[in-house]
Amino acid sequence: MAPFSSCFPVIFFALSLGAANLLPAQETLTADLDPFITLPGAYRITPDDLEKQFEQGDWTRNPYFKWLTEDHSRAVFQRKDLGDLKVDLTLIGGTVPIEEMIVDFEGGALLGVTISVFNRGDGGAIPLSDFEARKRALGRHLGQQLEVRPTRRQAKPTQGLLTDGFMWISARGKAILEHNHEAPGKTEFLRMRLARRDAGGAYEAAMQSRAGASVKLSQLPNRVVRDEIEEGGVSIRGIPMVDQGAKGYCVVASVQRLFEYYGIPCDMHQLAQIAGSDPDRGTSILAINEELGAIDHLFKTRFNCLAVRDRNGLVELIDGRYVGPAVPEADFHKMIGKSIDAGIPLLWALEVGAYPETPPLQEQTSGGHMRMIIGYNTQANQIYFSDSWGAGHERKTMDANDAYEATHGLFILKPTTR
Repeated sequence: MAPFSSCFPVIFFALSLGAANLLPAQETLTADLDPFITLPGAYRITPDDLEKQFEQGDWTRNPYFKWLTEDHSRAVFQRKDLGDLKVDLTLIGGTVPIEEMIVDFEGGALLGVTISVFNRGDGGAIPLSDFEARKRALGRHLGQQLEVRPTRRQAKPTQGLLTDGFMWISARGKAILEHNHEAPGKTEFLRMRLARRDAGGAYEAAMQSRAGASVKLSQLPNRVVRDEIEEGGVSIRGIPMVDQGAKGYCVVASVQRLFEYYGIPCDMHQLAQIAGSDPDRGTSILAINEELGAIDHLFKTRFNCLAVRDRNGLVELIDGRYVGPAVPEADFHKMIGKSIDAGIPLLWALEVGAYPETPPLQEQTSGGHMRMIIGYNTQANQIYFSDSWGAGHERKTMDANDAYEATHGLFILKPTTR
């Protein structure tokens, strides 16, 4: 079976951010993110307001945040500790440090935020007292802002509810503060969401008492658009974007995007914890197959490996480990067409840099990576794909024959609710 190394971000922020003038020592910046969680003013924040409040200064790239979509409907703030720059993110008057905040806009105004208050992948271990202090401070804040007492939500692992926490729902909005159900004994993450009362998608799904996709399988074909950009093109719209960051999280980042598309509120940090993903080690196709196959039932989804590369080409995988019949190129493209027509993106493991793509990679890059196949064009003999690297990576193309040759593995993960 072909090896599949840990994936990577194409552009390393530490190298590309740069400064107009090299600094003799590390500069420390702090982003006070309280305006995004203070109501009702937060709902009036626009993308332009965000850019004005957090200007890039002399830096060649904005040090505080990154747009995840070209239409400025989603942005991400990430804590950084680089050679010449440190960026801290804080809440509650600077008393609560956080790792990451995703900001969503709809109709030109803030829809909601998803905040990774802590996750082991980025922050390492933290003392129990620190975990409890962050949780108490944010809980008090949410109660004050939403003007309602919280409702306890307990984990039910056998039913797919994998987090413990509290929810607040009122006319002023809705929020959830949750953590892995083993915490505080074994703390993996602490996550907070706050959104407008009418926010749908993952925000609405996070408030449900039952696990599973909020989007039904029968609704997915409505997400398919034809001839919207190129004649003969068929593609899926509405797939959320994330940024996997400097970690080798391309697999779980891709699954997070897929889950958000299905209305399943689970981020890459939680997925990495559940699947046992390690961003610092190489991962084989069999390991990916085992990890994703072990978690699908938890979210009322079904996972299947459609093809993997053996020494002799693409083949089926039997019982998750045994080489089966060959997958000819014509069958490979039929699999893609059938899935895309049904509104189901495919998880695509491949060798990056081996074949040309449009737009071309900005850096000389090679190695194993996971992308999402989101469309095809039989007239142009192309596939459409997306990388989990933020704005500009929503929709790219590759020759269909080259895509077949580059493939290490092709996987489908779809909701079971019809």
